[in-house]
This record gives sequence, C-alpha cells and structure tokens, in this order.
Amino acid sequence: MRSDRTYHPLLLLLAALLAALAPACTGAPEEPVTLRYGLTLAPTGIDPHLNASAELGIPLSSVYDTLVFQDPQTGDFVPGLAERWTISADGLAYTFDLRRDVTFHDGTRFDAAAVRANIEYVLNPDHHSQKAAFMLGSLEAVEVLDEYTVRLVLAEPYAPLLDSLSQVYLGMASPEALETWGPTEYQFHQVGSGPYRFVEYIPNDHLTLERNPEYAWGPSIYEADQAAIERVVFTFYEDLATRAIALQSGEIDVIGEIQPRDAERLEQSGDFVTYPVRIPGQPSQFLFNTLQAPTDDLRVRQALTRAVDRAAIVETVFGIFSPVAEGPLSAVTIGFDPGSPYPAMDLQEAAALLTAAGWIDGDGDGVREREGQPFSLHIVAPNWGSNPEVAQLLQAAWEEVGASVTVEVAAGFGALKELQAAGEYNLIGVNFFGADPDLLRTTLSSDGLYSWSGYRDAHLDETLLEASRASLDPDRRVALYAEAARITRDRALLLPIRDYVNLVVASSRLQGLRFSTQGWFPQLIDLRLAP
Repeated sequence: MRSDRTYHPLLLLLAALLAALAPACTGAPEEPVTLRYGLTLAPTGIDPHLNASAELGIPLSSVYDTLVFQDPQTGDFVPGLAERWTISADGLAYTFDLRRDVTFHDGTRFDAAAVRANIEYVLNPDHHSQKAAFMLGSLEAVEVLDEYTVRLVLAEPYAPLLDSLSQVYLGMASPEALETWGPTEYQFHQVGSGPYRFVEYIPNDHLTLERNPEYAWGPSIYEADQAAIERVVFTFYEDLATRAIALQSGEIDVIGEIQPRDAERLEQSGDFVTYPVRIPGQPSQFLFNTLQAPTDDLRVRQALTRAVDRAAIVETVFGIFSPVAEGPLSAVTIGFDPGSPYPAMDLQEAAALLTAAGWIDGDGDGVREREGQPFSLHIVAPNWGSNPEVAQLLQAAWEEVGASVTVEVAAGFGALKELQAAGEYNLIGVNFFGADPDLLRTTLSSDGLYSWSGYRDAHLDETLLEASRASLDPDRRVALYAEAARITRDRALLLPIRDYVNLVVASSRLQGLRFSTQGWFPQLIDLRLAP
C-alpha cells in the first residue's frame, strides 16, 4: 500500500477555500470591528460628574446622554433626554419634559427621579465635584413634578445653564449604579444611556467601550441611529514624541494634540488625514501677576506686551494651524470682540515704557536695573499645549529689552497650582475651554477659582456677573463681554498667544469624524472604518 499521495491542484484549492470558510460555517465568532483611539492625557480620575479633565469627555461623551445637546454647526440647543423645555419669564425656572423610552445600560429606567439623583450626586459636598457642581450656577432646587417632568429652580438667572446641561460632566447616569458604587468606585463601573457602554478602565493603560445595541433615542445632531464600530479601545500617549509613531505603526487609528510638523508629514504620506479642530473658550495665554514686582506696575505689563511678536511665536511653534489670539476669548467663542485687538509689537514703545517705570540699563550689561535691583521676571509654564516652547520664546523676547528671565515648567496641573500658591511668579500659563464665555469668571473675577493675576476690579467683577445673568438677552451678553475684553487689554492682565487648535490626525480609513461644540469630543456613533 502506497503511503505517499498525490492530490489534484483543484482539490488543493477547494481544501483551502473550505478552510477559509470554516469559521463562518461553524459559527465561530468574528473579531468585532474595533477602533483604536489615542488619548494624550491620563486623568487622575474619570468620573465626569466629579472630575474635570477635558480628556475624559473624549470617550465618555458617547457613554452618556444629556438633557439637551448643542448643535456644533448652529450653536442651537436641541432635544436630548428632554423632548422639550420651557424657561420662565424671570429666567429662574427651567422645566423639562423627558423622554419616556430611555433605559440605562443596566436596565434602569430614565425618569425625573433619575435627573434629581444625578444632580444630588454632583452637589453632594462629600463628593468634592471639581467641575460639574460649579456648572449649575445658582441652582436652588430640583423639583420632580411628575414621573417625566422635572424643574430646575435657580436663585438668580444663569445664562450658561443649557450649555452646562449639554456637557458630559452633567451626563445622566444610572441612579442605581451611582448608589451601588459611590464616588470612589463609580469611575470603574460607569453606566449611562448613550450609544456606547462602558466596559473596562485600567488607569494609565486603556479604557474600552462597546456598542449599545439597544440605543434608539439619539439626538438630531447624530447622523447614525446605531454605531457601526462595535468596540473602541482608548490608550494613553502622554509623550508627544510617541503619538506620530503610534499612528504610523498602526497601534492606533486616531489621536489628537499632534505636533504641527508631524501632522503635515503624516498627511503627505496619503495614509492619514489631519483635522484642525478649533477649541472655544480661552486661548493659550499667560496671566500677569499684578501682586508681584515688577509686573505689579501697569507700565511694565504694557511694555512686556509690546515687546513680543505674538504672530512670530505662533508661526514658529504652531505652524499654519493656529490663529493669533486677540483677547481673553478665542475667536470661535460667543462673546469674542474683534474690536479689542491686542497691540502689535513696538520695541521703541516697550523701551520707553520701561524707562518711564524707572528700569534703566545704567552699566551697559544688557539688564535693566532700578534702585540697585535687576529687572527680573519669572515665568511658570504648564507642561502641555507647547507652553514650555512659548515660554522660551517669551524669555528671548524680553531679554532683548533688558530683562533677566527664568522659565520654570510645571510637571502637571497639581504642580502648577503649587507654584501658583507660592506666589513667586510674574507670569503663569493657564486657560480653560468651553463654549460659553462665562468661563472668564474663573480667571478674571476677583473671587474666581483661578484668578491668578491677583487683580481686583469691582467694575470687571460686576460686568462678568451681569453677563452670566443675562440669559434672556444674548445681545446684552455680547456687549458685556466686549467690555470685559477692553478692561483686560487696557489693564494688561494677560498675554494671549494663540487660539487653541487641537490637531487630530486619523487613518484615512476612518470616516465621519466630527466633534462636539466644545471641540474635543468625537461623535463616535457616526464613525466608520473603511476596509
């Protein structure tokens, strides 16, 4: 009997085809369509109700639905979990009629009691909410009128309320999950009602979402009724240098905060697409410390402003992608005033102002002095958003006009706050993002949580407060923010650098990439991965 066999080529081909079809024929599961999304920051906590990072909203905006959504094209608020709403004539009561067909990912029903439970969770002082609690303004009470009607009652009008309610920080969570896990553990067991379910979070490693097959109540801003991508895995790339490498190697399909040169190079390859996403809110900026010499002198602050070629800094660090900032608000933010631009560079005027302030280079060593003390400046720069590179260029510019300048880079937001608390700085980099201009109160009001300029001005405080209350008069709000911008410029409270642009680079296979009004958060439900 022969042990060696010869097979006809057609039989071999048939065997290969059968082998390839075997998984489908035997019912073996196929690998789910998976998107790999890079994150640029590993937050210390990711419960959006309690933590404040913008980065957490990139995955979690698709886990939660909100009472209202904001259309990124028009800026209008559209129905979400609330089908409709009314605002009282005095602006103190917002009544929401809720959808009746929504269930959370754990099967819990969404209703008016769930809204109240969520807001109570946020406002519980023992939970120490870093952002969401402050987004509710003067909220006094949450009234459950019936099973699907809820009213929010304010002590005074608060114009940003709808904007707040449209953001992930006030996304509706399962009350049962909030109660079961509490403020410490809930971040690892999040339950919303959005198009994706929360599956797993391993800090500093990955976060996984999976498609919610029951989703049937998406807002009008979503183009798809159901997500096409079944799983999204988020991984962390805090080091700038690793992001482009991760894209090129295929580790990830998309990531933001790419360096301009890397973005241009990747797009030229034909395998990637760059999405420059303009972010509303405050521009990249440095606040002057008005309580610390020599920047306690208005003439010095004005001189330093005029000694800087901001356009050249933006071109050097950010290339063609970022506009030069012209005030305390970026140009894509409601309330931006194009009529209050910052003065252009004028070295002669800068020198004259410094001389008038008593700072003179009497010994010809290149450093100005006054009363035997050198003209010294200390810049504190955050370690993100290319702030260190900007600070180095500011250092060079101010050394040209006779300053001795040191730059200190803060390794994270906690370190930045510690350096600010010490008070030994003349400029410090800090800015916040958001579609509503009320965020200016955070840094410009005397009692603002981050009023790190130390400037106190009753008129500026009242201007910003009145703007926050003008909920029924949008034109009045715009005029008030224009006045705030004028004060900020005339008193030289800050040095605006560039309107923030998030450079997102994605594989050319990724289709349908669009972002929320806030600019950071992708609408995952609309994404597709081409073969």
